[in-house]
Amino acid sequence: MDPVIVVGAGPVGLALALALGRQGVPSVLLDESSETEEPRPARTVVLRPDTAAALDRLGCTTLGDEGAHWTGWRSIRRKQEVRRLPLGGDAPPSPLHIPQHALTRGLRAAVAAQPLVTLVPGGRIDALEQEPGAVTVHTRAPEATWWRGSHVVGCDGARSTVRKLLGIRFPGRTAVERHAVATLRVELPRPDEALLHRQPPWRGAAAEITARPLPDDVWRLDWLLPPGTDLVTPDTLVARVRDTLAGWCGTTPPYDLLDTGVYTAHHRLAMRWRVDRAFLAGDAAHLLGALGTQGLDEGLRDVDNLAWKLAYARRHDGSETLLDSYQAERRTAVAARLRAADHVLSSVRGGGGLRVRLPGTARGHDALLTDAHLGRGPLGAPPAHTHSPLAPERTAAQVAVATEPGGPVEDVPVTAPDGTGARLRDRLGQGRLLVLLIAPGTGVWDRRHWQGAGVMPRLDAAVSALPVPAELLVAEAYPGASAHTVLLVRPDGHLVAAFPGVRPDELYAAADAVRGGGDASAAPSDSTADVN
Repeated sequence: MDPVIVVGAGPVGLALALALGRQGVPSVLLDESSETEEPRPARTVVLRPDTAAALDRLGCTTLGDEGAHWTGWRSIRRKQEVRRLPLGGDAPPSPLHIPQHALTRGLRAAVAAQPLVTLVPGGRIDALEQEPGAVTVHTRAPEATWWRGSHVVGCDGARSTVRKLLGIRFPGRTAVERHAVATLRVELPRPDEALLHRQPPWRGAAAEITARPLPDDVWRLDWLLPPGTDLVTPDTLVARVRDTLAGWCGTTPPYDLLDTGVYTAHHRLAMRWRVDRAFLAGDAAHLLGALGTQGLDEGLRDVDNLAWKLAYARRHDGSETLLDSYQAERRTAVAARLRAADHVLSSVRGGGGLRVRLPGTARGHDALLTDAHLGRGPLGAPPAHTHSPLAPERTAAQVAVATEPGGPVEDVPVTAPDGTGARLRDRLGQGRLLVLLIAPGTGVWDRRHWQGAGVMPRLDAAVSALPVPAELLVAEAYPGASAHTVLLVRPDGHLVAAFPGVRPDELYAAADAVRGGGDASAAPSDSTADVN
């Protein structure tokens, strides 16, 4: 079968090729760059727990070696600390902060070890043609070549050639925010905590400064620039570094300036993310980054959403509804994120009026910015696909748990039927549904006793009869779920539905909805209502 053609070998394109390979789908990865990415310490990315876990599943080994998890987050306004949140351990999980070149290097190493990925350096495309059952693209370098694939995905950045060849509009706002950036090695107080400092009290300070640690006493500092600011000169940037360090430490401590730059956040959203067999992902489909939001996070969520659907469409006769759902789910989620950012931006960044003078407003703004930086709330949390075209019809047989249908499931400990233990998140991204039985006490029983007892034999038979591959797992508990609740989870970790016991017909119908519908005559004939 023809491979999937992935255009662009940045983090999103590399991750997509790896995700497809993990599910047995070959790909041709056209790398438009002709050289290895130059290390730029000032270019770093913050990965939320869900996207960092997705990259870890793909075999990116640089995450733990060159990335930093923060032990806490502090928010200061003028001279007063207004918020301090512990992170990690028993506290909420921390984001992962890593240089982009280190992340790319780790993904490239994983691609080199994946036999189903063919990396083509210098593969700049200049033509794209579609026909029934296939798509072809033409590269002009290093030599003119036509490549044939089952689908093509443009992961080729903000100036995407794939998007332009498809004639897709890319409207939005330019230069929503600008930040001066510096990466330096310096010893600062609380070396493992990230800091958001709003309205610092020293003269000439930026309205907002963010400090995020990396390993080995390296920090990335961002200064919010006022609208219409001219070019940032090296002298003015060094002055910002010295004034900021002196403001935090009393005197300017010794430091080693590693890299500088200016980061400009744009907000844009492609009008279409799918045209027949062609798709867009990452910066080719959307740009965002104001108020602490992270565009790479959303690009990696595109990957998680699209990879299993392409694998299903090729292997399990997935319908057009399945492929259309990528745009319906992901474009809707990113559009909501952009609307939330635009709504908050005017009040958080000023604009006068009654709202910004009301008591408590500043504290509320600090909370919004904290949530955005840490991956929470409307500006940062993983999306819930509550109105997905893949959602099964709600029936009286379904029950409510702490996760709403369409939402990302909690990462609870699970046990596979062979007795091995893992986290639920570790079982994602393998191209199969997960069926999770909540069975208190199984953790202390020998597998031989519970695997053939109670509801397990019947549930195992129901899972084997599903229209697509699925894995049966057992958990001691799940938030909001009672004993014998059965949860159906998509390959990308979103909850499909929960049932009060073993209900083969309802489970089959929900699994069939996830693949976009199929042959209803193949459904199991056992319609017994419930077994607890």
